[in-house]
Amino acid sequence: METPRPPADPALSQVWLDGDKIRMLAHPLRARLLLALRANGPATATGLAQALHTNTGATSYHLRQLAQVGLVVEETERGTVRQRWWRAMHQISSWRGTDFDDDPDARAAADWLYRYALRIHAEQAEGWVAAQHTYPAQWRDASDLSDYLLRLTPRRLRELNDELHAVVRRYRETSSPIDPPAGAGTDGAGTDGAGTDGAGTDGAGTDGAGTDGAGTDGAGTDGAGTDEAAEQAAEQAAEQAAEQAAEQVLLYLHSFPVRGPILLAVPGGEDS
Repeated sequence: METPRPPADPALSQVWLDGDKIRMLAHPLRARLLLALRANGPATATGLAQALHTNTGATSYHLRQLAQVGLVVEETERGTVRQRWWRAMHQISSWRGTDFDDDPDARAAADWLYRYALRIHAEQAEGWVAAQHTYPAQWRDASDLSDYLLRLTPRRLRELNDELHAVVRRYRETSSPIDPPAGAGTDGAGTDGAGTDGAGTDGAGTDGAGTDGAGTDGAGTDGAGTDEAAEQAAEQAAEQAAEQAAEQVLLYLHSFPVRGPILLAVPGGEDS
């Protein structure tokens, strides 16, 4: 049975990564270029090279590679012969870990992107810890760095994630939009909208579907009592099967204010 994808956020454009897209994105410089365009708006290869401390030839080449799979697009109406402007096609990239079970290369690319996102998240949390005492007390009281240990089945974990995403969407819909900073090619490529929304490895839960006992119509009875007993037995069997499928689940809840450019974790390797 196919696991349903989470609903798209109507406030943001979203792309569901296929094998070609995720293989293309699993590269240090290409990932940073896409994040920069999403956070800061359209930019030229020269401006991006300055912001990401690399050379224009490399940024120009990798922008064209991203454009081949539809992750960025050239803004021809504002470009010139010497200056080509590029913008991100979407604000969110999404995938599930099970999407690439039959594609080893795409699966390896997804694993790389998971680790890359984790490095970014860890750096942002460390930045908050270092800067928190420069914020007013009300911000420090409102921020949160919590973790929870739960025991859940795959189905319950999916329900929890869906509910959390719905809460975030509700707050986003009732909040002021986050506009990209004025100007292109500014330093500090951000990670806004770069989250792996719906990227959780949703296990296909066995819901323990019980077999509905077919009651035998005895003389003078309609079999209702037998059906009710069978349903109760099926429910008990489903509960037992679900409990056996449960695992410990670690949930992190990190929320804190961020000022200025959002720093990028720079992976090892050559940006070429």
